[in-house]
Amino acid sequence: MSEAEAKNVSLRLLLIEDNPDDEALVLRAIRKGGFNIEHVRVDNEKDLIAALKSHDWDIVLSDFQMPEFNGLAALEVVRERNKDIPFIIVSGTIGEDVAVEAMRKGAHDYLMKDNLIRLVPAIRRELNDADERAALRVAQMTLRHQAYHDVLTGLPNRWLLHDRMKQALAYVRNKKTSLAVMFLDLDRFKNLNDTLGHSIGDQLLRAVTKRLQTCIFERDTLARLGGDDFIILLTDLPDKQAIETAGNRLLQAFREPFVLDGKEIYIDASIGIAQYPVNGEEVDTLIKNAEAAMYYAKDQGRNNYQFSSDDIQAATADRFVIENELRRAIRESELRVFYQPQFNLQDGKITGVEALVRWQHPRHGLILPDKFISVAEETGLIIPLGEWVLRHAIKDLQRMKSEACQPKQLAINLSVRQLYHTDTIDMLSEVLADTGIGPDVLELEITESGIMQNPERAVINLKAIQKMGIGIAIDDFGTGYSSLAYLKRFPIDTLKIDRSFVRDIPLDKDDTTIVKTIIAMANALNLRVIAEGVETQAQYNFLSQLKCDKGQGYLFARPMPCEDMIRFFRTGQCA
Repeated sequence: MSEAEAKNVSLRLLLIEDNPDDEALVLRAIRKGGFNIEHVRVDNEKDLIAALKSHDWDIVLSDFQMPEFNGLAALEVVRERNKDIPFIIVSGTIGEDVAVEAMRKGAHDYLMKDNLIRLVPAIRRELNDADERAALRVAQMTLRHQAYHDVLTGLPNRWLLHDRMKQALAYVRNKKTSLAVMFLDLDRFKNLNDTLGHSIGDQLLRAVTKRLQTCIFERDTLARLGGDDFIILLTDLPDKQAIETAGNRLLQAFREPFVLDGKEIYIDASIGIAQYPVNGEEVDTLIKNAEAAMYYAKDQGRNNYQFSSDDIQAATADRFVIENELRRAIRESELRVFYQPQFNLQDGKITGVEALVRWQHPRHGLILPDKFISVAEETGLIIPLGEWVLRHAIKDLQRMKSEACQPKQLAINLSVRQLYHTDTIDMLSEVLADTGIGPDVLELEITESGIMQNPERAVINLKAIQKMGIGIAIDDFGTGYSSLAYLKRFPIDTLKIDRSFVRDIPLDKDDTTIVKTIIAMANALNLRVIAEGVETQAQYNFLSQLKCDKGQGYLFARPMPCEDMIRFFRTGQCA
Protein backbone atom coordinates (compact mmCIF):
# COMPACT_ATOMS: atom_id res chain seq x y z
CA MET A 1 0.00 0.00 0.00
CA SER A 2 1.54 3.29 -1.09
CA GLU A 3 1.21 6.50 0.96
CA ALA A 4 -1.30 7.80 -1.58
CA GLU A 5 -3.34 4.62 -1.24
CA ALA A 6 -3.26 4.92 2.54
CA LYS A 7 -5.00 8.30 2.53
CA ASN A 8 -8.35 8.18 4.36
CA VAL A 9 -7.98 4.43 5.00
CA SER A 10 -9.67 3.38 8.24
CA LEU A 11 -7.55 1.49 10.73
CA ARG A 12 -8.98 -0.39 13.72
CA LEU A 13 -6.12 -0.27 16.18
CA LEU A 14 -5.81 -2.13 19.48
CA LEU A 15 -3.10 -0.36 21.49
CA ILE A 16 -1.59 -2.06 24.53
CA GLU A 17 0.04 0.84 26.35
CA ASP A 18 0.08 2.22 29.91
CA ASN A 19 1.40 5.72 29.10
CA PRO A 20 -1.13 8.23 27.63
CA ASP A 21 1.70 10.41 26.32
CA ASP A 22 3.16 7.49 24.34
CA GLU A 23 -0.36 6.73 23.12
CA ALA A 24 -0.63 10.25 21.70
CA LEU A 25 2.80 9.95 20.13
CA VAL A 26 1.93 6.71 18.33
CA LEU A 27 -1.47 7.95 17.14
CA ARG A 28 0.06 11.17 15.77
CA ALA A 29 2.60 9.18 13.73
CA ILE A 30 -0.07 6.90 12.29
CA ARG A 31 -2.46 9.74 11.41
CA LYS A 32 0.38 11.55 9.72
CA GLY A 33 0.78 8.46 7.51
CA GLY A 34 -2.78 8.98 6.21
CA PHE A 35 -4.87 6.61 8.35
CA ASN A 36 -8.20 7.35 10.02
CA ILE A 37 -7.91 5.59 13.35
CA GLU A 38 -10.54 3.85 15.46
CA HIS A 39 -8.72 2.62 18.55
CA VAL A 40 -8.92 1.26 22.08
CA ARG A 41 -6.08 1.42 24.63
CA VAL A 42 -5.67 -1.31 27.27
CA ASP A 43 -2.89 -2.03 29.76
CA ASN A 44 -3.85 -5.35 31.39
CA GLU A 45 -4.89 -8.87 30.48
CA LYS A 46 -8.55 -8.54 31.49
CA ASP A 47 -9.15 -5.46 29.34
CA LEU A 48 -7.21 -7.03 26.45
CA ILE A 49 -9.44 -10.12 26.48
CA ALA A 50 -12.56 -7.95 26.58
CA ALA A 51 -11.31 -5.84 23.65
CA LEU A 52 -10.53 -8.94 21.55
CA LYS A 53 -14.07 -10.23 22.15
CA SER A 54 -15.84 -6.97 21.37
CA HIS A 55 -14.16 -5.92 18.10
CA ASP A 56 -12.36 -7.19 15.02
CA TRP A 57 -9.00 -5.38 14.93
CA ASP A 58 -6.76 -4.67 11.95
CA ILE A 59 -3.56 -4.47 13.97
CA VAL A 60 -2.22 -4.69 17.53
CA LEU A 61 0.57 -2.39 18.75
CA SER A 62 1.97 -3.29 22.15
CA ASP A 63 4.43 -1.71 24.54
CA PHE A 64 6.82 -4.29 25.95
CA GLN A 65 7.08 -3.41 29.63
CA MET A 66 4.12 -2.14 31.70
CA PRO A 67 3.52 -2.13 35.45
CA GLU A 68 0.91 -4.90 35.35
CA PHE A 69 1.54 -6.48 31.95
CA ASN A 70 4.14 -7.02 29.22
CA GLY A 71 4.25 -7.51 25.44
CA LEU A 72 5.07 -11.23 25.49
CA ALA A 73 2.10 -11.94 27.78
CA ALA A 74 -0.13 -9.86 25.49
CA LEU A 75 1.14 -11.77 22.47
CA GLU A 76 0.30 -15.08 24.14
CA VAL A 77 -3.26 -13.91 24.92
CA VAL A 78 -3.82 -12.95 21.28
CA ARG A 79 -2.40 -16.21 19.91
CA GLU A 80 -4.40 -18.36 22.36
CA ARG A 81 -7.56 -16.98 20.83
CA ASN A 82 -6.39 -17.86 17.31
CA LYS A 83 -6.33 -14.22 16.40
CA ASP A 84 -4.25 -13.85 13.25
CA ILE A 85 -3.88 -10.11 13.77
CA PRO A 86 -0.63 -8.35 12.87
CA PHE A 87 1.16 -7.84 16.21
CA ILE A 88 3.92 -5.20 16.43
CA ILE A 89 5.87 -4.43 19.59
CA VAL A 90 6.60 -0.71 20.00
CA SER A 91 8.83 -0.12 23.03
CA GLY A 92 11.46 2.12 24.46
CA THR A 93 13.12 -0.62 26.54
CA ILE A 94 13.21 -3.78 24.45
CA GLY A 95 16.61 -5.33 23.82
CA GLU A 96 17.71 -7.40 20.87
CA ASP A 97 17.44 -10.73 22.71
CA VAL A 98 13.92 -9.95 23.86
CA ALA A 99 12.94 -8.78 20.39
CA VAL A 100 14.15 -12.06 18.85
CA GLU A 101 12.17 -14.01 21.48
CA ALA A 102 9.05 -11.97 20.65
CA MET A 103 9.43 -12.69 16.93
CA ARG A 104 9.93 -16.38 17.67
CA LYS A 105 6.67 -16.47 19.60
CA GLY A 106 4.70 -14.86 16.80
CA ALA A 107 5.22 -11.10 16.80
CA HIS A 108 5.32 -9.73 13.27
CA ASP A 109 7.73 -6.83 13.93
CA TYR A 110 9.25 -4.67 16.64
CA LEU A 111 10.58 -1.10 16.71
CA MET A 112 11.68 1.54 19.18
CA LYS A 113 9.51 4.46 20.25
CA ASP A 114 12.35 6.84 19.45
CA ASN A 115 12.27 5.65 15.79
CA LEU A 116 8.56 5.91 14.90
CA ILE A 117 9.41 6.87 11.34
CA ARG A 118 9.38 3.09 10.69
CA LEU A 119 5.91 2.65 12.22
CA VAL A 120 3.67 3.54 9.23
CA PRO A 121 5.67 1.49 6.67
CA ALA A 122 5.59 -1.45 9.10
CA ILE A 123 1.79 -1.14 9.49
CA ARG A 124 1.29 -0.98 5.72
CA ARG A 125 3.48 -4.04 5.20
CA GLU A 126 1.72 -6.08 7.88
CA LEU A 127 -1.73 -5.13 6.59
CA ASN A 128 -0.74 -6.33 3.11
CA ASP A 129 0.68 -9.55 4.56
CA ALA A 130 -2.51 -10.05 6.57
CA ASP A 131 -4.61 -9.70 3.39
CA GLU A 132 -2.45 -12.32 1.70
CA ARG A 133 -2.79 -14.66 4.65
CA ALA A 134 -6.55 -14.18 4.65
CA ALA A 135 -6.71 -14.95 0.92
CA LEU A 136 -4.61 -18.06 1.51
CA ARG A 137 -6.94 -19.19 4.31
CA VAL A 138 -9.95 -18.73 2.02
CA ALA A 139 -8.22 -20.75 -0.69
CA GLN A 140 -7.33 -23.49 1.79
CA MET A 141 -10.88 -23.57 3.12
CA THR A 142 -12.21 -23.75 -0.44
CA LEU A 143 -9.88 -26.63 -1.27
CA ARG A 144 -10.87 -28.42 1.92
CA HIS A 145 -14.56 -27.93 1.13
CA GLN A 146 -14.05 -29.24 -2.39
CA ALA A 147 -12.14 -32.23 -1.07
CA TYR A 148 -15.03 -33.24 1.19
CA HIS A 149 -18.07 -31.97 -0.72
CA ASP A 150 -19.67 -32.77 -4.04
CA VAL A 151 -19.01 -29.97 -6.53
CA LEU A 152 -22.39 -30.23 -8.28
CA THR A 153 -24.73 -30.35 -5.28
CA GLY A 154 -22.60 -29.08 -2.40
CA LEU A 155 -23.47 -32.20 -0.39
CA PRO A 156 -20.94 -34.20 1.62
CA ASN A 157 -19.10 -36.60 -0.68
CA ARG A 158 -17.97 -40.17 -0.07
CA TRP A 159 -15.00 -39.13 2.12
CA LEU A 160 -16.94 -36.83 4.43
CA LEU A 161 -19.77 -39.39 4.59
CA HIS A 162 -17.33 -42.05 5.76
CA ASP A 163 -16.04 -39.71 8.48
CA ARG A 164 -19.54 -38.86 9.68
CA MET A 165 -20.60 -42.51 9.63
CA LYS A 166 -17.58 -43.46 11.74
CA GLN A 167 -18.53 -40.79 14.28
CA ALA A 168 -22.17 -41.89 14.22
CA LEU A 169 -21.22 -45.55 14.69
CA ALA A 170 -19.00 -44.66 17.65
CA TYR A 171 -21.93 -42.77 19.17
CA VAL A 172 -24.53 -45.53 18.73
CA ARG A 173 -22.10 -48.21 19.98
CA ASN A 174 -21.59 -46.17 23.14
CA LYS A 175 -25.30 -45.44 23.58
CA LYS A 176 -26.32 -48.94 22.42
CA THR A 177 -28.84 -47.48 19.96
CA SER A 178 -29.40 -47.95 16.23
CA LEU A 179 -28.84 -46.12 12.98
CA ALA A 180 -29.94 -46.69 9.38
CA VAL A 181 -28.22 -46.14 6.05
CA MET A 182 -30.49 -45.43 3.09
CA PHE A 183 -29.08 -45.87 -0.42
CA LEU A 184 -31.26 -43.86 -2.83
CA ASP A 185 -30.90 -44.20 -6.60
CA LEU A 186 -33.00 -42.37 -9.19
CA ASP A 187 -34.96 -44.68 -11.47
CA ARG A 188 -33.95 -44.61 -15.15
CA PHE A 189 -31.77 -41.53 -14.65
CA LYS A 190 -29.27 -42.74 -17.27
CA ASN A 191 -32.00 -42.82 -19.91
CA LEU A 192 -33.02 -39.28 -18.98
CA ASN A 193 -29.41 -38.15 -19.24
CA ASP A 194 -29.02 -39.76 -22.66
CA THR A 195 -32.32 -38.33 -23.85
CA LEU A 196 -32.36 -34.76 -22.50
CA GLY A 197 -28.63 -34.18 -22.10
CA HIS A 198 -26.25 -33.86 -19.17
CA SER A 199 -27.10 -30.22 -18.53
CA ILE A 200 -30.71 -31.12 -17.69
CA GLY A 201 -29.42 -34.11 -15.75
CA ASP A 202 -27.23 -31.87 -13.60
CA GLN A 203 -30.13 -29.49 -13.01
CA LEU A 204 -32.28 -32.42 -11.94
CA LEU A 205 -29.66 -33.65 -9.46
CA ARG A 206 -29.51 -30.21 -7.86
CA ALA A 207 -33.31 -30.03 -7.69
CA VAL A 208 -33.49 -33.52 -6.18
CA THR A 209 -30.91 -32.48 -3.58
CA LYS A 210 -32.98 -29.49 -2.48
CA ARG A 211 -36.11 -31.61 -2.22
CA LEU A 212 -34.39 -34.36 -0.24
CA GLN A 213 -32.95 -31.81 2.17
CA THR A 214 -36.50 -30.89 3.17
CA CYS A 215 -37.19 -34.53 4.08
CA ILE A 216 -34.49 -35.09 6.69
CA PHE A 217 -33.77 -33.76 10.15
CA GLU A 218 -30.81 -31.56 11.04
CA ARG A 219 -29.13 -34.44 12.88
CA ASP A 220 -29.22 -36.63 9.74
CA THR A 221 -26.73 -36.59 6.86
CA LEU A 222 -27.52 -36.41 3.15
CA ALA A 223 -24.55 -37.22 0.89
CA ARG A 224 -23.97 -37.86 -2.79
CA LEU A 225 -21.77 -40.79 -3.72
CA GLY A 226 -21.68 -39.86 -7.39
CA GLY A 227 -23.92 -40.18 -10.41
CA ASP A 228 -27.52 -40.42 -9.19
CA ASP A 229 -26.61 -42.24 -5.96
CA PHE A 230 -27.44 -40.57 -2.64
CA ILE A 231 -26.93 -41.75 0.95
CA ILE A 232 -29.16 -40.70 3.84
CA LEU A 233 -27.72 -41.46 7.28
CA LEU A 234 -30.42 -41.58 9.98
CA THR A 235 -29.52 -41.55 13.67
CA ASP A 236 -31.40 -41.62 16.99
CA LEU A 237 -34.02 -44.04 15.68
CA PRO A 238 -36.52 -45.35 18.21
CA ASP A 239 -37.74 -48.29 16.08
CA LYS A 240 -38.17 -49.74 12.58
CA GLN A 241 -41.38 -47.77 12.09
CA ALA A 242 -39.40 -44.54 12.26
CA ILE A 243 -37.24 -45.80 9.36
CA GLU A 244 -40.33 -46.73 7.35
CA THR A 245 -41.78 -43.28 7.98
CA ALA A 246 -38.56 -41.72 6.69
CA GLY A 247 -38.62 -43.99 3.62
CA ASN A 248 -42.20 -43.05 2.78
CA ARG A 249 -41.38 -39.37 3.26
CA LEU A 250 -38.48 -39.64 0.78
CA LEU A 251 -40.58 -41.48 -1.83
CA GLN A 252 -43.37 -38.92 -1.40
CA ALA A 253 -40.88 -36.19 -2.35
CA PHE A 254 -40.89 -37.55 -5.92
CA ARG A 255 -44.67 -37.46 -6.39
CA GLU A 256 -44.61 -33.94 -7.81
CA PRO A 257 -42.73 -33.26 -11.07
CA PHE A 258 -39.48 -31.31 -11.25
CA VAL A 259 -39.81 -28.24 -13.46
CA LEU A 260 -36.60 -27.65 -15.43
CA ASP A 261 -36.32 -25.21 -18.34
CA GLY A 262 -40.09 -24.96 -18.38
CA LYS A 263 -40.54 -28.75 -18.70
CA GLU A 264 -42.17 -31.04 -16.18
CA ILE A 265 -39.96 -34.04 -15.48
CA TYR A 266 -41.27 -36.99 -13.51
CA ILE A 267 -38.76 -39.33 -11.93
CA ASP A 268 -38.97 -41.90 -9.15
CA ALA A 269 -36.43 -43.37 -6.77
CA SER A 270 -35.61 -46.77 -5.34
CA ILE A 271 -34.24 -47.03 -1.80
CA GLY A 272 -32.30 -49.75 -0.02
CA ILE A 273 -32.00 -49.70 3.77
CA ALA A 274 -29.34 -51.27 6.01
CA GLN A 275 -29.50 -51.06 9.81
CA TYR A 276 -26.79 -51.12 12.44
CA PRO A 277 -26.04 -53.62 13.91
CA VAL A 278 -28.43 -56.06 12.16
CA ASN A 279 -27.01 -55.59 8.63
CA GLY A 280 -23.43 -54.66 9.50
CA GLU A 281 -21.25 -52.91 12.02
CA GLU A 282 -18.77 -51.15 9.72
CA VAL A 283 -19.17 -48.28 7.25
CA ASP A 284 -18.40 -50.16 4.04
CA THR A 285 -20.54 -53.16 5.00
CA LEU A 286 -23.58 -50.99 5.74
CA ILE A 287 -23.26 -49.05 2.48
CA LYS A 288 -22.75 -52.26 0.47
CA ASN A 289 -25.81 -53.94 2.00
CA ALA A 290 -27.95 -50.83 1.56
CA GLU A 291 -26.94 -50.73 -2.11
CA ALA A 292 -27.87 -54.41 -2.49
CA ALA A 293 -31.30 -53.69 -1.02
CA MET A 294 -31.69 -50.77 -3.44
CA TYR A 295 -31.13 -53.08 -6.43
CA TYR A 296 -33.70 -55.46 -4.98
CA ALA A 297 -36.14 -52.53 -4.75
CA LYS A 298 -35.59 -51.91 -8.46
CA ASP A 299 -36.25 -55.59 -9.19
CA GLN A 300 -39.52 -55.27 -7.28
CA GLY A 301 -40.80 -52.64 -9.69
CA ARG A 302 -38.86 -49.53 -8.64
CA ASN A 303 -40.29 -46.57 -6.70
CA ASN A 304 -40.19 -48.41 -3.35
CA TYR A 305 -37.87 -49.13 -0.45
CA GLN A 306 -36.56 -52.49 0.76
CA PHE A 307 -34.73 -53.53 3.90
CA SER A 308 -31.50 -55.49 3.60
CA SER A 309 -31.62 -59.23 4.31
CA ASP A 310 -29.39 -62.28 4.01
CA ASP A 311 -31.25 -63.36 0.85
CA ILE A 312 -30.78 -59.97 -0.80
CA GLN A 313 -27.08 -59.91 0.08
CA ALA A 314 -26.64 -63.37 -1.45
CA ALA A 315 -28.51 -62.31 -4.60
CA THR A 316 -26.28 -59.25 -4.92
CA ALA A 317 -23.19 -61.39 -4.66
CA ASP A 318 -24.63 -63.55 -7.45
CA ARG A 319 -25.30 -60.43 -9.53
CA PHE A 320 -21.68 -59.33 -9.13
CA VAL A 321 -20.47 -62.75 -10.24
CA ILE A 322 -22.83 -62.68 -13.22
CA GLU A 323 -21.58 -59.25 -14.29
CA ASN A 324 -17.92 -60.30 -14.20
CA GLU A 325 -18.56 -63.61 -15.95
CA LEU A 326 -20.77 -61.95 -18.55
CA ARG A 327 -17.94 -59.63 -19.48
CA ARG A 328 -15.79 -62.69 -20.00
CA ALA A 329 -18.57 -64.42 -21.94
CA ILE A 330 -18.79 -61.54 -24.42
CA ARG A 331 -15.02 -61.44 -24.75
CA GLU A 332 -14.60 -65.21 -25.18
CA SER A 333 -17.68 -65.84 -27.37
CA GLU A 334 -19.68 -67.92 -24.91
CA LEU A 335 -22.95 -66.43 -26.11
CA ARG A 336 -25.20 -68.34 -28.50
CA VAL A 337 -28.09 -67.21 -30.69
CA PHE A 338 -31.18 -69.41 -30.86
CA TYR A 339 -34.07 -68.93 -33.29
CA GLN A 340 -37.79 -69.40 -32.86
CA PRO A 341 -39.92 -69.50 -36.02
CA GLN A 342 -42.95 -67.28 -36.56
CA PHE A 343 -45.91 -68.69 -38.52
CA ASN A 344 -48.70 -67.31 -40.65
CA LEU A 345 -51.83 -68.27 -38.75
CA GLN A 346 -53.90 -68.51 -41.91
CA ASP A 347 -51.82 -70.95 -43.98
CA GLY A 348 -49.32 -72.32 -41.44
CA LYS A 349 -46.21 -71.24 -43.36
CA ILE A 350 -43.03 -69.95 -41.73
CA THR A 351 -42.73 -66.19 -42.19
CA GLY A 352 -39.74 -65.32 -40.07
CA VAL A 353 -37.61 -66.08 -37.03
CA GLU A 354 -36.88 -64.26 -33.81
CA ALA A 355 -33.26 -64.25 -32.62
CA LEU A 356 -32.92 -65.03 -28.91
CA VAL A 357 -29.62 -64.90 -27.04
CA ARG A 358 -28.45 -67.70 -24.73
CA TRP A 359 -25.31 -68.06 -22.61
CA GLN A 360 -23.37 -71.31 -22.91
CA HIS A 361 -21.67 -71.18 -19.52
CA PRO A 362 -18.60 -73.47 -19.18
CA ARG A 363 -19.79 -74.76 -15.76
CA HIS A 364 -23.51 -74.09 -15.53
CA GLY A 365 -24.52 -75.05 -19.05
CA LEU A 366 -27.11 -73.13 -21.08
CA ILE A 367 -28.36 -70.03 -19.25
CA LEU A 368 -31.59 -68.29 -20.35
CA PRO A 369 -31.65 -64.49 -20.80
CA ASP A 370 -33.86 -63.80 -17.77
CA LYS A 371 -30.82 -64.65 -15.64
CA PHE A 372 -28.43 -62.12 -17.20
CA ILE A 373 -30.16 -59.57 -19.46
CA SER A 374 -31.20 -57.34 -16.53
CA VAL A 375 -27.57 -57.25 -15.36
CA ALA A 376 -26.46 -56.40 -18.89
CA GLU A 377 -29.00 -53.55 -18.99
CA GLU A 378 -27.90 -52.07 -15.64
CA THR A 379 -24.19 -52.26 -16.39
CA GLY A 380 -24.36 -51.08 -20.01
CA LEU A 381 -23.05 -54.44 -21.29
CA ILE A 382 -26.26 -54.67 -23.31
CA ILE A 383 -24.73 -52.27 -25.86
CA PRO A 384 -21.86 -54.54 -27.03
CA LEU A 385 -24.00 -57.64 -26.40
CA GLY A 386 -26.84 -56.31 -28.58
CA GLU A 387 -24.52 -55.48 -31.46
CA TRP A 388 -22.91 -58.93 -31.23
CA VAL A 389 -26.31 -60.65 -31.40
CA LEU A 390 -27.33 -58.54 -34.40
CA ARG A 391 -24.18 -59.30 -36.39
CA HIS A 392 -24.22 -62.99 -35.46
CA ALA A 393 -27.92 -63.38 -36.34
CA ILE A 394 -27.40 -61.78 -39.77
CA LYS A 395 -24.49 -64.13 -40.41
CA ASP A 396 -26.71 -67.11 -39.50
CA LEU A 397 -29.50 -65.75 -41.68
CA GLN A 398 -27.17 -65.69 -44.67
CA ARG A 399 -26.22 -69.29 -43.88
CA MET A 400 -29.90 -70.28 -43.71
CA LYS A 401 -30.40 -68.73 -47.12
CA SER A 402 -27.54 -70.74 -48.64
CA GLU A 403 -28.52 -74.08 -47.12
CA ALA A 404 -32.30 -74.03 -46.96
CA CYS A 405 -34.77 -71.25 -47.51
CA GLN A 406 -34.42 -67.77 -46.12
CA PRO A 407 -37.18 -66.49 -43.80
CA LYS A 408 -38.67 -63.20 -44.91
CA GLN A 409 -38.12 -61.54 -41.52
CA LEU A 410 -35.43 -61.62 -38.86
CA ALA A 411 -36.74 -60.20 -35.57
CA ILE A 412 -34.18 -59.02 -33.02
CA ASN A 413 -34.75 -57.37 -29.64
CA LEU A 414 -33.56 -53.79 -29.21
CA SER A 415 -33.06 -53.02 -25.52
CA VAL A 416 -34.18 -49.86 -23.78
CA ARG A 417 -30.56 -48.83 -23.38
CA GLN A 418 -29.96 -49.28 -27.11
CA LEU A 419 -33.13 -47.41 -28.06
CA TYR A 420 -31.95 -44.25 -26.32
CA HIS A 421 -28.22 -44.68 -26.92
CA THR A 422 -26.69 -41.98 -29.11
CA ASP A 423 -24.64 -44.42 -31.24
CA THR A 424 -27.40 -46.92 -32.08
CA ILE A 425 -28.39 -45.38 -35.44
CA ASP A 426 -24.76 -45.28 -36.57
CA MET A 427 -24.27 -48.85 -35.38
CA LEU A 428 -27.26 -50.07 -37.41
CA SER A 429 -26.04 -48.25 -40.52
CA GLU A 430 -22.59 -49.77 -40.12
CA VAL A 431 -23.98 -53.30 -39.68
CA LEU A 432 -26.14 -52.97 -42.80
CA ALA A 433 -23.15 -51.72 -44.80
CA ASP A 434 -20.81 -54.43 -43.47
CA THR A 435 -23.17 -57.36 -44.04
CA GLY A 436 -24.92 -56.22 -47.20
CA ILE A 437 -28.29 -57.38 -45.86
CA GLY A 438 -31.42 -55.57 -46.98
CA PRO A 439 -32.89 -53.44 -44.18
CA ASP A 440 -36.39 -54.71 -44.96
CA VAL A 441 -35.37 -58.18 -43.70
CA LEU A 442 -34.78 -56.81 -40.20
CA GLU A 443 -37.48 -56.08 -37.64
CA LEU A 444 -36.40 -54.61 -34.30
CA GLU A 445 -38.56 -55.44 -31.29
CA ILE A 446 -38.80 -52.82 -28.54
CA THR A 447 -40.80 -53.39 -25.37
CA GLU A 448 -43.83 -51.19 -24.84
CA SER A 449 -42.64 -50.22 -21.34
CA GLY A 450 -39.29 -49.16 -22.82
CA ILE A 451 -40.95 -46.87 -25.34
CA MET A 452 -43.15 -45.33 -22.67
CA GLN A 453 -40.16 -44.27 -20.57
CA ASN A 454 -39.69 -41.32 -22.89
CA PRO A 455 -42.27 -41.35 -25.69
CA GLU A 456 -41.09 -38.10 -27.32
CA ARG A 457 -37.51 -39.28 -27.64
CA ALA A 458 -38.66 -42.76 -28.68
CA VAL A 459 -40.64 -41.30 -31.60
CA ILE A 460 -37.55 -39.45 -32.87
CA ASN A 461 -35.29 -42.50 -32.66
CA LEU A 462 -37.86 -44.92 -34.09
CA LYS A 463 -38.48 -42.63 -37.07
CA ALA A 464 -34.74 -42.58 -37.77
CA ILE A 465 -34.69 -46.40 -37.68
CA GLN A 466 -37.75 -46.71 -39.90
CA LYS A 467 -36.28 -44.23 -42.36
CA MET A 468 -33.44 -46.72 -42.86
CA GLY A 469 -36.01 -49.29 -44.04
CA ILE A 470 -35.89 -51.44 -40.89
CA GLY A 471 -39.20 -52.73 -39.52
CA ILE A 472 -40.29 -51.93 -35.95
CA ALA A 473 -42.38 -54.07 -33.63
CA ILE A 474 -43.67 -53.31 -30.15
CA ASP A 475 -42.97 -56.31 -27.95
CA ASP A 476 -45.06 -57.38 -24.93
CA PHE A 477 -47.88 -55.14 -26.10
CA GLY A 478 -50.59 -54.56 -23.51
CA THR A 479 -48.22 -54.41 -20.53
CA GLY A 480 -46.79 -50.90 -20.89
CA TYR A 481 -49.97 -48.84 -20.63
CA SER A 482 -49.46 -46.85 -23.81
CA SER A 483 -52.45 -44.83 -24.89
CA LEU A 484 -53.98 -44.97 -28.36
CA ALA A 485 -52.86 -41.37 -28.88
CA TYR A 486 -49.24 -42.39 -28.36
CA LEU A 487 -49.64 -45.54 -30.40
CA LYS A 488 -50.74 -43.51 -33.41
CA ARG A 489 -47.59 -41.40 -33.14
CA PHE A 490 -45.15 -44.31 -33.04
CA PRO A 491 -43.73 -45.31 -36.46
CA ILE A 492 -44.34 -49.04 -35.97
CA ASP A 493 -45.22 -51.94 -38.23
CA THR A 494 -46.13 -54.77 -35.86
CA LEU A 495 -47.71 -55.38 -32.47
CA LYS A 496 -46.73 -58.47 -30.48
CA ILE A 497 -49.46 -59.51 -28.06
CA ASP A 498 -47.85 -60.43 -24.74
CA ARG A 499 -47.99 -64.11 -23.81
CA SER A 500 -49.73 -63.27 -20.52
CA PHE A 501 -52.88 -62.40 -22.50
CA VAL A 502 -52.61 -65.41 -24.82
CA ARG A 503 -52.09 -68.02 -22.09
CA ASP A 504 -55.72 -68.37 -20.96
CA ILE A 505 -57.62 -67.68 -24.18
CA PRO A 506 -60.28 -68.51 -25.19
CA LEU A 507 -61.40 -69.59 -21.68
CA ASP A 508 -60.66 -66.36 -19.78
CA LYS A 509 -63.20 -63.69 -20.75
CA ASP A 510 -61.01 -60.72 -19.79
CA ASP A 511 -57.98 -61.97 -21.77
CA THR A 512 -60.23 -62.84 -24.69
CA THR A 513 -61.63 -59.31 -24.73
CA ILE A 514 -58.17 -57.78 -24.52
CA VAL A 515 -56.83 -59.88 -27.41
CA LYS A 516 -59.87 -59.07 -29.57
CA THR A 517 -59.42 -55.35 -28.84
CA ILE A 518 -55.71 -55.37 -29.67
CA ILE A 519 -56.28 -57.17 -32.99
CA ALA A 520 -59.13 -54.83 -33.92
CA MET A 521 -57.05 -51.79 -33.02
CA ALA A 522 -54.09 -53.07 -35.02
CA ASN A 523 -56.28 -53.70 -38.05
CA ALA A 524 -57.66 -50.17 -37.80
CA LEU A 525 -54.11 -48.80 -37.78
CA ASN A 526 -52.92 -51.13 -40.58
CA LEU A 527 -50.48 -52.90 -38.27
CA ARG A 528 -49.52 -56.56 -38.33
CA VAL A 529 -50.15 -58.64 -35.20
CA ILE A 530 -48.07 -61.48 -33.76
CA ALA A 531 -49.34 -63.50 -30.79
CA GLU A 532 -46.62 -64.73 -28.45
CA GLY A 533 -46.81 -67.88 -26.37
CA VAL A 534 -49.14 -69.91 -28.61
CA GLU A 535 -49.00 -73.37 -27.04
CA THR A 536 -52.36 -75.06 -27.68
CA GLN A 537 -54.51 -75.81 -30.70
CA ALA A 538 -57.41 -73.98 -29.07
CA GLN A 539 -55.32 -70.79 -28.88
CA TYR A 540 -54.27 -71.25 -32.50
CA ASN A 541 -57.87 -71.72 -33.70
CA PHE A 542 -59.13 -68.73 -31.75
CA LEU A 543 -56.41 -66.40 -33.01
CA SER A 544 -56.84 -67.64 -36.57
CA GLN A 545 -60.55 -66.89 -36.43
CA LEU A 546 -59.80 -63.34 -35.28
CA LYS A 547 -57.52 -62.89 -38.35
CA CYS A 548 -54.39 -62.51 -36.23
CA ASP A 549 -51.52 -62.41 -38.73
CA LYS A 550 -48.82 -64.49 -37.06
CA GLY A 551 -48.15 -66.73 -34.11
CA GLN A 552 -45.08 -67.78 -32.19
CA GLY A 553 -44.76 -70.37 -29.43
CA TYR A 554 -44.13 -73.96 -28.38
CA LEU A 555 -47.08 -75.22 -30.45
CA PHE A 556 -44.94 -74.52 -33.52
CA ALA A 557 -41.39 -74.90 -32.22
CA ARG A 558 -39.12 -74.10 -29.32
CA PRO A 559 -36.08 -71.80 -29.79
CA MET A 560 -33.23 -73.73 -31.44
CA PRO A 561 -29.66 -73.24 -32.68
CA CYS A 562 -28.98 -72.29 -36.29
CA GLU A 563 -28.19 -75.89 -37.37
CA ASP A 564 -31.50 -77.16 -36.00
CA MET A 565 -33.32 -74.22 -37.57
CA ILE A 566 -31.93 -75.16 -40.97
CA ARG A 567 -33.18 -78.76 -40.54
CA PHE A 568 -36.53 -77.39 -39.41
CA PHE A 569 -36.78 -75.29 -42.59
CA ARG A 570 -36.08 -78.32 -44.76
CA THR A 571 -38.94 -80.28 -43.24
CA GLY A 572 -41.34 -77.35 -42.86
CA GLN A 573 -42.73 -74.81 -45.23
CA CYS A 574 -41.34 -71.34 -45.91
CA ALA A 575 -43.51 -68.47 -46.96
